[in-house]
Amino acid sequence: MDRTIDLDQAAAAITERFPYWETMGLKARPLTWRDETARWPRPLLTERAAVHDPDSVGLVLTGPNETELHVVLFRGGWADIDYCADFDGGDFGSLPTPHFTSVADFPGHLDRCVRRVWPSAV
Repeated sequence: MDRTIDLDQAAAAITERFPYWETMGLKARPLTWRDETARWPRPLLTERAAVHDPDSVGLVLTGPNETELHVVLFRGGWADIDYCADFDGGDFGSLPTPHFTSVADFPGHLDRCVRRVWPSAV
């Protein structure tokens, strides 16, 4: 897999947002990492040091009323982003995500996704 995105830099951009999200009443679960060299099925690990060759970093962000945002960023430059803002009301699904050519493009997109699920987020 191409190494377009430095996942450690992306993880730093994600974790620097944790304190702000906490003030909004959101809770970030520990980041998850997947190792390209692990045997299939590749487990998700929360300890970065346990991952030799990371191919993805994941985030689950939860909020009031069972709202959730699930993000998996792959080192190849794509991301899978799913959300549930109102399961009973049908507001759930996947969010469109561009192909990232650098880690610098990712934080702004992540912020837009957070605002989509929690509109009061700045």
